[in-house]
Amino acid sequence: MFDFIYNIDIWAALFFILGFILVIFEIFNPGFGLPGALGAILLVIGVVVTMNSFMDAIIMILIILAILTLAFILAIYSFKKGILSKAIVLTDSLNEESGFQGTEDLKAFIGKEGKALTALRPAGTAEFNGTRLDVISESEYIEKDSKVKIIDVEGRRVVVRKAK
Repeated sequence: MFDFIYNIDIWAALFFILGFILVIFEIFNPGFGLPGALGAILLVIGVVVTMNSFMDAIIMILIILAILTLAFILAIYSFKKGILSKAIVLTDSLNEESGFQGTEDLKAFIGKEGKALTALRPAGTAEFNGTRLDVISESEYIEKDSKVKIIDVEGRRVVVRKAK
């Protein structure tokens, strides 16, 4: 039944070894997929070269799948708890408590008055004490050079209305 094992020549062994190395490399270093695809092709060539019957091919494919499944399980375990988790997985979080600020705080501008540098329909640019900001009008069209007042700030979204 397993007489195909004894008929493997040096080329078939090279196809299998290189195929396994490339596929396992792709499992541990995911990327474009070229090593994995080339490894799969080499494994298929190795099966075709060594098979004596259709049953031999099926048995060899099942053995290959079992080995690759074990390598994949090892990779998943290593990503979660092993060496790769320390090298690949980001454990630091970027939050305000640790001093990270994603955008500059524009809340200090609330209540400030300035001048619309462009027509706000509803978005445009306005200047406040020498600082240019991208702004959005609350609901209406505001003409260029009109006085505007900041009424709300949400992150980088600055909402203005026409000043009285």
